[in-house]
Amino acid sequence: MDSDIQREDGHNASPIWVSDRPESEQTAAAKPSAPTSTYAPVERASVRSLLQQPRFRRLRNRAILAAAVGVVVGFLVGDWRVGVTAGVIAGILEAVYRARSNSSVPAWRRTSVAERRTEAQLRKLERSGYRTLHARAIPGSEAQIDHLVVGPTGVYAVDSEKWDKRLPVRVQMGKKLFHGPFDMKPRLTEAKWEASQASELITKAFGREISVVPSLAIYGPPVPWKIMTIRGVDVYQGDRARKWITKRERALTDGEIDRIFDIAAQVLPARYGEG
Repeated sequence: MDSDIQREDGHNASPIWVSDRPESEQTAAAKPSAPTSTYAPVERASVRSLLQQPRFRRLRNRAILAAAVGVVVGFLVGDWRVGVTAGVIAGILEAVYRARSNSSVPAWRRTSVAERRTEAQLRKLERSGYRTLHARAIPGSEAQIDHLVVGPTGVYAVDSEKWDKRLPVRVQMGKKLFHGPFDMKPRLTEAKWEASQASELITKAFGREISVVPSLAIYGPPVPWKIMTIRGVDVYQGDRARKWITKRERALTDGEIDRIFDIAAQVLPARYGEG
């Protein structure tokens, strides 16, 4: 989660029309009187406002890209038909890229760029039998696990962190994690507690001890090590999340993965409700 979390829900308060007449006049106006016809003016949507919508902007940018590619290629090869074909292909490739990079977490519930970057990595693990739950709440608390991963190598809790890249990440005596002058012990403690709570809940329902490995995936400043366990929490550069999970021995069968995933989805409710 970002250290300076900002809402990205996109909701703005709608203006409410309020009469500027005295209250006495408003009361009188509320009483039955001669029939009158009053209509509030309706603002018509302009073409300009429609073109400013995100969907139309994406279509506009895609069309500009296709046209530019078509003109350049057509000019270089001296054949307008080849240019048109290249433009169409460029538009298709852009649409495919946009679809694949689009997060499965709705925009109003996204809390950080870091979480979206980790999610993109974890999505690639699906073909290897891994399953992931995002933004799962710890019952009875305000804490949440950003990403809970269940797969062949085990169960993992990943908290994505976006830190100020201007401040260095360092460790002292293998026990203290600092971001610049700031002691990050509270974040380590929280991440470890979240994983332990998830482990207890899943273990109780599964009937066998299931360990959940906690971690912090840090984005922004460089992390001067590959993976280091600090106070029981694995800490690493954010873009190493996928390797951190897969570079372990197989621990779970396909049947166990499915069952643990289903249990986790029940005992760790979605922070924002099911999308």
